[in-house]
Amino acid sequence: MSRVAAFLYGALVYLLFLGTFLYAIGFVGNLVVPKSIDSGAGVLTLPALVIDALLLGLFAIQHSVMARPWFKRAWTRIVPEPVERSTYVLLASLCLIVLFWQWRPMTEVVWDVRNDTGYLVLSALFWLGWLTVLACTFLISHFDLFGLKQVTDHLRRVRYQPAPFATPVLYRLVRHPLYLGFLIAFWATPRMTRGHLLFALATTGYILIAIQFEEHDLVGYFGETYRRYRERTPMLIPFTKRAGGTARPRSTASPRGG
Repeated sequence: MSRVAAFLYGALVYLLFLGTFLYAIGFVGNLVVPKSIDSGAGVLTLPALVIDALLLGLFAIQHSVMARPWFKRAWTRIVPEPVERSTYVLLASLCLIVLFWQWRPMTEVVWDVRNDTGYLVLSALFWLGWLTVLACTFLISHFDLFGLKQVTDHLRRVRYQPAPFATPVLYRLVRHPLYLGFLIAFWATPRMTRGHLLFALATTGYILIAIQFEEHDLVGYFGETYRRYRERTPMLIPFTKRAGGTARPRSTASPRGG
């Protein structure tokens, strides 16, 4: 693949990611998009439950397996290294697009907050969660995380250098503020349906499991530096003692997580 072709590929994948990210906000929040998590009049049935679980599992498997160092070592024998991250982002975006497309709604209501104050608080938390996610991507090198830096460096004939270990701003409060942002966004809703609850439970479980794999990789990569960081910094809840692990206090360069 030529340098120009690699750059164009990475740029197009990045634009696809942006569109997918914006659609995800609308999907989870039932905002604007043509099909959201509660679109339609579906109910809890075994086929719907199985389909939604498979869709969530497809994303979880792709997102975790392709982020592991052993997979990337094998993968880069097929995919050129400068576009490895872009390809990861492409496949993750496609998995989400399939999920949005094929999601089976289960619209029975679990809770429905109609109090004005409660509604405003939960709506504000929803947006705070997504803003936290976006802010964290920039704290850990946004363009590196989504593959654009790699293809840009390749185009410029500059050797790609992963960002060094760092704990900027939110990463001094918790080891995984990006995941915390997702959890807030997924759970903060004035109207929780069974389908939304399934989505929130499944993604929470995935995040807690993924954190273990990521921290194992990070300890392997950064050694004692990361162990000390993990010992003094809570995993997901600020101002608490360490209770397990997730991490990404750096650019997701090596080893890049999901």
